[in-house]
Amino acid sequence: ESQPTTSDETVVAGGTVVLKCQVEDPDDSSLQWSNPAQQTLYFGEKRALRDNRIQLERSTPNELTISISDVVLSDEGEYTCSIFTMPVRTAKALVTVLGIPQKPQIFGHEQPIDEEKIARLTCRSSGSKPAAQLRWKKGNKDLKDEGTEVVEDPNGKTFTVSSRVEFRVTKEDNEAEVTCTVDHESLQNSERSTTQKLQVHYKPTAKIEPHPQYPREGEKLQLQCDGQGNPIPQEFLWEKEGSDAPLQLSSDSVLIFPFLNKSDSGTYVCTATSSMGSVVAKYNLDVSDASPVPSTSSTYHAVIGGVVAVIVFLLLSLLIVLGHYLIRHKGTYLTHEAKGSDDAPDADTAIINAEGGQASGDDKKEYFI
Repeated sequence: ESQPTTSDETVVAGGTVVLKCQVEDPDDSSLQWSNPAQQTLYFGEKRALRDNRIQLERSTPNELTISISDVVLSDEGEYTCSIFTMPVRTAKALVTVLGIPQKPQIFGHEQPIDEEKIARLTCRSSGSKPAAQLRWKKGNKDLKDEGTEVVEDPNGKTFTVSSRVEFRVTKEDNEAEVTCTVDHESLQNSERSTTQKLQVHYKPTAKIEPHPQYPREGEKLQLQCDGQGNPIPQEFLWEKEGSDAPLQLSSDSVLIFPFLNKSDSGTYVCTATSSMGSVVAKYNLDVSDASPVPSTSSTYHAVIGGVVAVIVFLLLSLLIVLGHYLIRHKGTYLTHEAKGSDDAPDADTAIINAEGGQASGDDKKEYFI
């Protein structure tokens, strides 16, 4: 059979494609490869077109295999393998070149979005062939797109794809990451994506923190109006309930009492304001009595009293130990003193023995002449 056989090939732009042509019965005829413009690339093992990207891989009577490296979009088309028998027999190989999509870009996030407003974002990627697919995520949650648009690029071969999403933003969406990912067969299971952070403006919050926490009369007190929000509050109004005139209006969030008096007790109000609105925080100040300050002399006396107490304790401990020691030794003495009366034949003798009056065998005897 002298009919040549080939196969269609798909290659990513910038890659290499291999074209193989085989025939079972060459009938002493040579094989030839030609490009979509019908220019001969190889006739047998002979190069016909001066293009260093095209190389001969294998040439036998039954096979002619060539390769094309650094493939570009214009290389796409039908390549023809011919065998010059009578008549000439041919086989077609369709080469499809995939255009790699560019990294997507996100538009619409450049300016902060007010909370409870609708965010409208667009993702765009050019250079894909065929047209790529785009998908969205906010954090780990998928976003449903509102529509996709495909436009042919000026080269007439690749496409630009655009996708839009819309969603209502909340305070929690501030600094949230929105990701657009392009999926395309040319990426070979790898992802190409872009991530942007949202900036959401939301109303401020405030609370008042006292320093120190438990203020006393005569001390210095600072009330800190801690304002949070996006943007952060820049104006702070301090007032005291029951007072007509405001105490302070400035960008300083701290109200200072250099020397507290009982008359400073009351409810203080801080109004923190940003471009997103105002918020009110209150603090009830109750000034406690001044702390008694110990004098130097009383401190000295307290120290002396403590030392004396320790000395007295040590002396008492020593007396107790010494008394216990003496009592034990006194008992031993009395026990030895009573010895000798145990073996006396009568009471008088026992008394004499107990008083130490028993005479030994060697005592001197008195003689009356």
